[in-house]
Amino acid sequence: MHAKRAGMTQPDPVHDRRLTRADIAALAAAAVPVVVVDCDLDEVDASGLDLAGWRFERCGFRHAKLTAARLERTQWTACRGAFADFLGTDLSDAAFVSSDFNNAVLRRATLTGASFRGCKLTGADMSQAGMLDVVFEETLLISAKLPGVSFRRQTLRRVDLSYADLGKGDFRGTMFEGCSLRDANVVGARFEKADLRGADLGGLRLIDAALFRGATISPEQAGQLLGELGLKVG
Repeated sequence: MHAKRAGMTQPDPVHDRRLTRADIAALAAAAVPVVVVDCDLDEVDASGLDLAGWRFERCGFRHAKLTAARLERTQWTACRGAFADFLGTDLSDAAFVSSDFNNAVLRRATLTGASFRGCKLTGADMSQAGMLDVVFEETLLISAKLPGVSFRRQTLRRVDLSYADLGKGDFRGTMFEGCSLRDANVVGARFEKADLRGADLGGLRLIDAALFRGATISPEQAGQLLGELGLKVG
């Protein structure tokens, strides 16, 4: 963690600018977190830069390259970053609020302690990301890639995982509240002691039904799963 250098003060927020890599590197040189508001960083290459603790508000990051950047403790509010590249980036304890990063690449990123609230991450690739203690609330993860993810003993609130790749995921003891697993890939996932009564299980294949052994489901969900066998509940 960086400390402020002797005599250094918090810089003024950066407002309404188009920022280049040179601009960002110059701001980062002071090693003091910067507040960036209403700025355009679309397609910028900020790979490898140390921006730990920075705060971004209403900024654009479409197709931005943030590969292997240090973004610990960053805050992202109402930002837009479709197809942004966070490959191998450190986002430990980062907070994303009301932001849209659909189709973003987060492969091998460190997301320990990160939170996503009210966000859109449709199509995001989080393969091999470090996901310890990640929080998702009211977030779209439709068609996202989350193979092997662990949400063990967590509570997922209004998280849409429709069509997501959750293969070999760990959902043991997980509580689902207002969530969707519709048509998700759950091959090899574990759901023992999970409470699935608050999840949409529509479209799951017959072969997947055995994965929910030991989980709690509602009578309506049981009828839905039996429907996959061609049976009717009288």
